[in-house]
Amino acid sequence: MKKRFVLWSLLGFGIYALLLGLYLFQWSEFGVPEAYKGTAADPETFMTPRELELTEEYSRYRYFLSFLGQPLEWLLYLGIMLMGASVVFKRFSEGVSRFSAIQIPIYVLLLSTISWFIMFPLDYIKRKLSLHYGISTQSFSSWMRDEIISFWIGFAIMALLITVLYKLMKWSQKRWWLYAWLLMIPFFVFMMYLQPVVIDPLYNDFTTLQDKQLEDKILTLADQADIPADRVYEVNMSEKTNSMNAYVNGIGSNLRIVLWDTTLNRLQEDEVLFIMAHEIGHYVMNHLYWNLIGAIVAAFFGLFFAYHLMNFVVSKWGRKWNFHKVSDIAGLPVLFLILSLLSFAASPIELAVSRQAEKAADEYAIQMTQDKEAAVGSFQELTVNGLSEVNPPALVKYLRYGHPTMMERIYMLEQYDHKKK
Repeated sequence: MKKRFVLWSLLGFGIYALLLGLYLFQWSEFGVPEAYKGTAADPETFMTPRELELTEEYSRYRYFLSFLGQPLEWLLYLGIMLMGASVVFKRFSEGVSRFSAIQIPIYVLLLSTISWFIMFPLDYIKRKLSLHYGISTQSFSSWMRDEIISFWIGFAIMALLITVLYKLMKWSQKRWWLYAWLLMIPFFVFMMYLQPVVIDPLYNDFTTLQDKQLEDKILTLADQADIPADRVYEVNMSEKTNSMNAYVNGIGSNLRIVLWDTTLNRLQEDEVLFIMAHEIGHYVMNHLYWNLIGAIVAAFFGLFFAYHLMNFVVSKWGRKWNFHKVSDIAGLPVLFLILSLLSFAASPIELAVSRQAEKAADEYAIQMTQDKEAAVGSFQELTVNGLSEVNPPALVKYLRYGHPTMMERIYMLEQYDHKKK
C-alpha cells in the first residue's frame, strides 16, 4: 500500500508537472490582443524589449512553481495518513501528557514541522527565482527569520484553533461544526483588529511617513472619505524587495494607512496619491468588512461540508488509517486535506469577487483624483517594477488573480470618461 502510494504519487505528480509545463511554456500565448495594441496597456509602449523578455520568463516560472504547491500539499496530507505518521504523532503526544490541552498542540507542532520541511524546497526555489529576476533583495538570514516567525505565528494560531475544535468535536458530535463557526466570527474580528499592531510589526519596521507634505495630502484624501486616520505609516521594505505596495488595514482604533518605501521611492507624488485613493476606495466601499463577511460565510460552508465529509471518510477508511472517530486527532491531516480541497474549489468564485472589488476601487480612485496620466503611469510602473505579465493565460487568471490583469486595469483607466461617470 505504501509503495503503491509513493509510486502513483510520483507518477501522477510528474504527469501533472509535465502538462502544467506544456501549458505555460508551449501552449499559452503571452501576447497582447490586437484591440489593445498601441494603447497604454500595450507593454511595448512603456517597456524595453529586454524588460518584455524578462517579464515573460519570470511569469512562466513563477506561475509554474505556484501551481505545483497546491497538489504537493494534498499529497503531503494524504501521505502522512497512509504512511502511518499521523498515528506516530498521536502516540508521541499522548506519551508526553495525558491532558488533551497539551497533546493536541504537540501533535500540531509535529505536523506543522514535517509539513514545513517538506514544503521548504519549493519555497526556497521561489525565493531564488525572485532574487534572480531582481524582485527580491532579501538576504537569506532575513528571509529565514521571516519564515521562522511565520511558522511560530501559524503554529500558535493553529494550535489554539485545533485544540478548541477537537474539544467541540468530543462535546457535540453532530453540532461541533456549527459551534466552531460561531466561535470563528469573533476570532476573525479579533485578528483584523490585531494584525496591524501586533503581527505586522514582527516582520517590518513601521514609522510615520517622513514626507509630511505628502502625508497631509493623503490625510486630506482620507478625510474626504471619512476615514478616521491622523497619520500615515511608512514601512521599510526596500531591504526585502523591489516590489511596491500600499494598503489600508485594521478596524476601529487600529486602522492604518500604510505605504511601502519602495512605492515612495519609485512613483511620482501624484501617482502615489492615486494608489492611496485606490486603497481608500476599498475602505469607502466597505471592502474590508465585506471581506470579513465573505470569510465568515466561507467558514460556515467549509465547516458544514467538512463535517459531512469527515464522517464519510471515517466510515470508509477510518479503520484502515487507524482513526475511528472524527474527534480522533490522528485524523487531522484528513481534515486539513478536505478544507484545502474545499478552499481550492471555492477559489474561482472568491477571486472573481475580489477582481470586481479591485475594479471598483480603481474607478473610485480615478474619480477621486481625476488624474488619468498619474493613474496610468502608476500601473505601468508597477508592471515594469514587478515584471508583471499584463495578459496572463486564462487558467492563471481565474485560479490565481485576485486583481484584474494589468492590461484590463490600464486600458480601463486610459478609456475612463469622467463626464459619463
